[in-house]
Amino acid sequence: MGHKSSKNKHAEVQAEEKKSGKRKAEKAESLNILKKEEETDSKLKKKFYEEELAKLQIELVKLQEWIKFKGLRAVVLFEGRDAAGKGGTIKRITETLNPRVVRVVALGVPTEKEKSQWYFQRYVDQLPAAGELVLFDRSWYNRAGVERVMGFCNEAEYWDFLRSCPNFEGMLIRSGITLIKYWFSVSDKEQERRFIQRIEDPTRRWKISPMDVLSRTKWVDYSKAKDEMFAYTDTKQSPWFVVEADDKRRARLNCITHLLSQIKYKDVPREKIKLPPLEKSKSYVRPPMSEQTFVPNKF
Repeated sequence: MGHKSSKNKHAEVQAEEKKSGKRKAEKAESLNILKKEEETDSKLKKKFYEEELAKLQIELVKLQEWIKFKGLRAVVLFEGRDAAGKGGTIKRITETLNPRVVRVVALGVPTEKEKSQWYFQRYVDQLPAAGELVLFDRSWYNRAGVERVMGFCNEAEYWDFLRSCPNFEGMLIRSGITLIKYWFSVSDKEQERRFIQRIEDPTRRWKISPMDVLSRTKWVDYSKAKDEMFAYTDTKQSPWFVVEADDKRRARLNCITHLLSQIKYKDVPREKIKLPPLEKSKSYVRPPMSEQTFVPNKF
């Protein structure tokens, strides 16, 4: 019996080692795919990208100041497949801007109360006041994409959305809101490469969800949904602008350049800023430092 038990344990250890070896081989293969892609592609060089991005971010600050100065209202929608680069582009747009003027809206799953409301209602709550620019990281087009493909809405709700959406967007535009819609297009190979990056990188792993993984099995369904959505909502009044996003750096520069071209802006007149002399008072005595709690100097 003891000899038989020992044999079984030995077999189990061998099986586990085999599984472990297979996992390591798969990981090595994934990392090799990433490295090979980075070495062989003709993507925009980092130095040039950073120089151009810095110039565009200065222009974005000017645009922000103009929107605030003139009391304009603008909405920009970012849609596209998972890992297409929407979030990265939004980050580069906003990182030098005032969050009180430029807001990012990324709504989660609707609550039961929101599900009972008019579909567009929770998005209307996020629309800009005078002097604001709102960037939607996914928008009301969820209904034509993920909700359609994953079965989160019924046929009547889906078709009602496609028929209502152009009228809804027309109302926004007639009210004085500038509406700009971007679709980020990414190939299946590039999406796979980015998914592997997210799986292997602990700092990016939160970016990939079970829904993202499932979307890989429904690539054609998403393509059909996107085509049908464009057929109904790519209008002269509110067109879709497609961003080729296999190269993230090019996509960001192209999108920001186009965005700047969609809203006419000028330098806002400013008074020259002069710092006044620092106020000093002989009567003020600072409390002892020993009475304060400091963050430890670890570095």
